[in-house]
Amino acid sequence: MPPPGQTQLPDWDGLKLRVRTLIASHRVMIFSKSYCPYCNKVKELFRSMHVEYYALELDVTADGPSIQQVLAELTNQRTVPNVFVNGTHIGGCDSTYQAYHDGSLQKLLGDSKDTEPYDYDLIIIGGGSGGLACSKEAAALGKKVMVLDYVVPTPLGTSWGLGGTCVNVGCIPKKLMHQAALLGQALQDSRKYGWQYEEQVKHNWEVMVEAIQNYIGSLNWGYRVSLREKSVTYLNSYAEFVEPHKIKATNRKGQVTYHTAETFVLATGERPRYLGIPGDKEYCITSDDLFSLPYCPGKTLVVGASYVALECAGFLAGLGLDVTVMVRSILLRGFDQEMAEKVGAHMETHGAKFIRKFVPVILSLQIFIQVEQLEEGMPGRLKVTAKSTEGPEIFEEEYNTVLIAIGRDACTRNIGLETIGVKINEKNGKVPVNDEEQTNVPYVYAIGDILDGKLELTPVAIQAGKLLARRLYGGSSTKCDYVNVPTTVFTPLEYGSCGLAEERAIEEYGKQNLEVYHSLFWPLEWTVPGRDNNTCYAKIICSKHENNRVIGFHVLGPNAGEVTQGFAAAIKCGLTKELLDETIGIHPTCGEVFTTMDITKSSGQDITQRGC
Repeated sequence: MPPPGQTQLPDWDGLKLRVRTLIASHRVMIFSKSYCPYCNKVKELFRSMHVEYYALELDVTADGPSIQQVLAELTNQRTVPNVFVNGTHIGGCDSTYQAYHDGSLQKLLGDSKDTEPYDYDLIIIGGGSGGLACSKEAAALGKKVMVLDYVVPTPLGTSWGLGGTCVNVGCIPKKLMHQAALLGQALQDSRKYGWQYEEQVKHNWEVMVEAIQNYIGSLNWGYRVSLREKSVTYLNSYAEFVEPHKIKATNRKGQVTYHTAETFVLATGERPRYLGIPGDKEYCITSDDLFSLPYCPGKTLVVGASYVALECAGFLAGLGLDVTVMVRSILLRGFDQEMAEKVGAHMETHGAKFIRKFVPVILSLQIFIQVEQLEEGMPGRLKVTAKSTEGPEIFEEEYNTVLIAIGRDACTRNIGLETIGVKINEKNGKVPVNDEEQTNVPYVYAIGDILDGKLELTPVAIQAGKLLARRLYGGSSTKCDYVNVPTTVFTPLEYGSCGLAEERAIEEYGKQNLEVYHSLFWPLEWTVPGRDNNTCYAKIICSKHENNRVIGFHVLGPNAGEVTQGFAAAIKCGLTKELLDETIGIHPTCGEVFTTMDITKSSGQDITQRGC
């Protein structure tokens, strides 16, 4: 019978001969359709392997339907792509990729690992949280793994050990310095609780930095020991792709080695972005420098309004320093803006100053001619000139330290990705991947902060790295879930969130389909010192048409991270307002406010709290 829509019977014998001839005369023969994404994916695979193929597009070939029927009789496969390698039928997209991963495709192509074995099953470029998690998981599953990690020093010469941003210049030292500032506040509160001390309390920056760096050093050593115990090869070298499946590794002495692997994972992370103005790299620092700074930064200007900027400004002010934050537009872009403004307002009442709508244009070093200023460990003196973003106003002021925190750039532009054809987003350097963290080059994956459109959080990178290794080598199919990931901004008044910001919820659901419950609260611990009443704030955003499911959770208060972590699990399970109402709170705690909320924003009622 002819295919539907075809009236004249085709020359079946001629078509069969034509199909067999195509299969026999091409090393790789792909029967395809031009619009099919799975066909394009298979073609991308062979291109990444630098293997030529011939594709017959059945949708633009006059007798395409008949050829597809011949293929169905020949292979018992009715779909495209229909792939043959050296005369052997491989199958469709999934079968081709499976053959690639188990090595049978390479054998059919004559590129068998038996003749030219790779040095490693897996090479991971980047020794941060995600890369280390992926490497140890893959090694535990019996694979031969290498990790390369190299820290390009900052313009001021700062570098650090194995472990990535979080451990060395991110989450860990940030939280510890945040704690140092909170202890200062606790000392002030303690007098109201009956503690008496005569001597004046001062903070010693050098003692704090030494203690924090000693702890970080122990973590660096622990990671190296862990890799050795897992039989993971570690190289403190800079990796660059030089050809498919092959990298060049250059160590600090300039010595070069070459290594091959069947699969690669990019886990290179990000580094702070500079302003691109005179004096920024010569005289300014970033968070990469701050946590190991050997001297107290003194009067400090923080340029930027990111969570890094506000966290650093917060703990510096909490340590008693004169701190100013220069903001170009809004605080905490991407976060709930009501919460962001409350964060900024609290910081202003606790010593941090804000300059809105200004950007630096000139930074020049003012040499302090007194001899003591030349002593090691003392800050310099900087003059900052800034221009308003809304008019001709010019701002000038002197500072000891200027900290730039305007964002971060992905470390992907100088590792040879263009050599092997890995695509990046040219605007931000980030790597587009599918839902399995696979790039457009099938043997290259990416995890962590360099992923385009994904969250830049350490626990996300760790989870993605572990799950990727399990999918590659453990037979798992579990993918990383990037939805409803909790996070906390460790400003003096911590801000925890999970789910959608209110602006985003309105955009996605429509304001008329949402109910927002909110409340101010006063932590019991703060009542005796009598401070910050009706400053802490909590709100949940609910979808009316989903039984008031909680789609946004926000809390501003002490230990917000601890509070948010617990509720995040409930949100993953589909938490609703009714379930919160049915939950009995723990009294007296900050978290219990979420079990007693009954005022909606739309009601306009007063949410001021007058007692616990």
